[in-house]
Amino acid sequence: MTKQDAVESADARPALLLAWYDRHRRRLPWRPPAGERADPYRVWLSEIMLQQTGVKTVGPYFEKFLARWPDVASLGRASLDDVLRMWAGLGYYSRARNLHACAVAVLRDHGGLFPDTEEGLRSLPGIGPYTASAIAAIAFDIRTMPVDGNIERVVSRLYAVEDPLPQAKPKIQQLAATLLADCRAGDSAQALMDLGSSVCTPKKPACALCPLNEGCAARMRGDAETFPRKAPKKSGTLRRGAAFIVTRGDELLVRSRPEKGLLGGMTEVPGSDWLAAQDDKAALKQAPALNGIARWHRKAGVVTHVFTHFPLELVIYTAKVPARTRAPDDMRWVPIATLDSEALPNVMRKAIAHGLGE
Repeated sequence: MTKQDAVESADARPALLLAWYDRHRRRLPWRPPAGERADPYRVWLSEIMLQQTGVKTVGPYFEKFLARWPDVASLGRASLDDVLRMWAGLGYYSRARNLHACAVAVLRDHGGLFPDTEEGLRSLPGIGPYTASAIAAIAFDIRTMPVDGNIERVVSRLYAVEDPLPQAKPKIQQLAATLLADCRAGDSAQALMDLGSSVCTPKKPACALCPLNEGCAARMRGDAETFPRKAPKKSGTLRRGAAFIVTRGDELLVRSRPEKGLLGGMTEVPGSDWLAAQDDKAALKQAPALNGIARWHRKAGVVTHVFTHFPLELVIYTAKVPARTRAPDDMRWVPIATLDSEALPNVMRKAIAHGLGE
């Protein structure tokens, strides 16, 4: 390929992308039919949910939220507890708190309408540069290119970006912007996202089906699967602790975590601190003080869970108390039958299932 051919190929890419998208665009709950303007509320809600979470997992949660709160004003009038309960199981719970705070801000400060500029969007709680760019492009057709994981992969392969992530992000951002069409900015971005999801996949990319395969540097080199380059991951230190499963007939003892910090505001069973190299005796000393507990029964095995920055192991202790036992301060009894409606994170659901199992 001559230098002139390469320039012409690069110039044609935005149009090739849009032509491919018009034929192969994914059907997603938050995406309107072709030619219709996207709803900023749906775009925002989906983008927050899709952070660190796949489309298949998000789909049912998105539909559930939309049925309960069809617009940002209704979500802004909801309680944080209700939002956390609806979010339970989706993980990364700071997103739910930011989601609620953002809805409140849009209702209070913007009359229930999202700002239509990147700067205005970034002023809202929980909306960073990527999310602001995505909403601006998809909902308001502002000529900006949001770069998610799919787009990073497509662009890093197309241009054979050798710098590892995350250092390569600014370079990939600049290169991705060259793929924007003069109009239909939102469709340009979504075309790249769909291309990365269905064709330029992490393993065994279907290069023959890619509208950008002419001049793709990684395809010509034959090493597409090695992109994007990534710096070695640092695994956090294992932390250990205990969870205490206390039942009073058909009720379970729970409490709410502090609003700030890991799993903030979520429901949990009483537990110890989560510390590296903590032994079982030290964890057991942090059991809740309850009348009627002669001894704690330790369940065989441990519950494991991996957070973003560290893995966790929990030993599970169980106990039964008399019918009239009062809950300690800042704790409460809830019916086991209604646990699905509690804002329990996955690690707590694992612990409860282990503790209540035979």
